[in-house]
Amino acid sequence: MFRRKPAPLLTYLSQKTEIEGVIHAEGVLRVDGIVHGTVEVKGDLEISASGLVEGPEVKAHNIVVQGVLKARVFAEGKLTLSRTARLEGDVVAGALEIESGAYYTGYIETRDARSLPPAREVPELYGSTEA
Repeated sequence: MFRRKPAPLLTYLSQKTEIEGVIHAEGVLRVDGIVHGTVEVKGDLEISASGLVEGPEVKAHNIVVQGVLKARVFAEGKLTLSRTARLEGDVVAGALEIESGAYYTGYIETRDARSLPPAREVPELYGSTEA
């Protein structure tokens, strides 16, 4: 009578796992180990505090980083950097959340600038003079 929604696929790389190459996954990918290479997830990616992902590119819908990520990052949805996160690389994301204590170096671009409120005119400052 009622249909259950199928559980999302979960791919888990344990703390003692090290992979080199290209990873394609659907559903959710959780990395507790080490990945050297490109990661493409049709779903969400979580890099735990013990996880390390290092490569040319990482793509996923939502990305949560608690460990180390060294790559160009493409998050269709939201990129979240927890207080223990270390991210080195350029980012293109729909939204960004950075907790106090997170380390980040690189360039950030948010994708959907059309959803931002329109820019307001800058008010004239007191005491300013025009030439």
